[in-house]
Amino acid sequence: MELQLTTEQTAFRDEVRSFLKEKLPDDIRDASKGAGHLTAEMFTRWHGILAEKGWSVPLWPEKHGGTGWSPVEYAIFDEECHSFGAPKVLPFSVSMLGPVLIAFGNDHLKEKFLPGIIDGSDWWCQGFSEPGSGSDLASLKTSAVREGDHYIVNGQKTWTTLGQHADWIFCLVRTDTNAPKPQMGISFILMPMDLPGIEVRPIITLDGSHEVNEVFFDNVKVPAEYLVGEENKGWTYAKFLLQNERIGIAGIGGSKEQLYGLKRLAAAEKKNGKPLIEDQNFKTKLAEVEIELRALDITNKRMLVETERGMDPGPVSSMLKIRGSEVAQRLYELKMEASGLYALPFQPELETEGWNDEMIGSLENAISAPRYLNTRKISIFGGSNEIQRGIISKMVLGF
Repeated sequence: MELQLTTEQTAFRDEVRSFLKEKLPDDIRDASKGAGHLTAEMFTRWHGILAEKGWSVPLWPEKHGGTGWSPVEYAIFDEECHSFGAPKVLPFSVSMLGPVLIAFGNDHLKEKFLPGIIDGSDWWCQGFSEPGSGSDLASLKTSAVREGDHYIVNGQKTWTTLGQHADWIFCLVRTDTNAPKPQMGISFILMPMDLPGIEVRPIITLDGSHEVNEVFFDNVKVPAEYLVGEENKGWTYAKFLLQNERIGIAGIGGSKEQLYGLKRLAAAEKKNGKPLIEDQNFKTKLAEVEIELRALDITNKRMLVETERGMDPGPVSSMLKIRGSEVAQRLYELKMEASGLYALPFQPELETEGWNDEMIGSLENAISAPRYLNTRKISIFGGSNEIQRGIISKMVLGF
């Protein structure tokens, strides 16, 4: 299957390219490409630039500030952003919480929170996983007890991405400990991160970065108006949210850009006096991962066309999550192999352009180790790949 762009879609692609050439700041592009670190200020600034254009929440309904783009147009936008080095808008507000509020939130919550998501003035983080509840999310224990017009929240969340920058957190909490099934006693609640009793502690990951956190709740008093939808129906909203998250985790646009980078790296590195890309063994590995990425891209585009026709993606979102995460990990494994001895334990200063070029060989070498380490997690978060295979078996095979 080859997706042939219509005349209108080609014109749209050209519009996206012109916008990115004109509006994407150099420092944000360089950091996104790997010559530095994307800071919170950079994410917020780029979100604001997209908001000014009207493109910050592209897949939302138009009446709530969306673009009216088709899924195919969004795929074009996503791939062009990766190609130019534009960072993705942080998904926690735009792709996760926003659609939940639109589908299940009352008018008060929509009026209060959707504008801050659109313009990027509110930074959100996600409070789902707990130390004993990751893939088995329904076993979560963080409690929320109703007392008058407030909930009293106690417990702990972990792996809270960029929670150190967040203004708000959306959480799954247990509001009924006697429900016949654990999923039936869970609610979806929003909390300001500056409430008394909330503590954020950093987790430093293998690549040396502070990306994720632990978040503790000690008798946190949360207004009941921040409950989304109905009490004890949070599992329904979480499943809706996770389906959107898993499609995004496929990361096809990003993997395409990494494939180009891998080819550049293999062309520059030598093996037995010849470019690595001419080595038959490496060429075979490169061809295999490119074929897998091509198949993933075709599957994604088929899903996008079906979505435009009003069909539910069903198990395809889980399929995309599995294969997308595996392809991304394989690409970085090959980058590590291509970098050879340059892929030494990570040193943050190696991400600075021009720093000790003789040691790192190239920027692609410098970032191969930290990116490899960072991508190990993508087959786990958003529901581990083992869990996704279980979902597929139930939806397709009926057991």
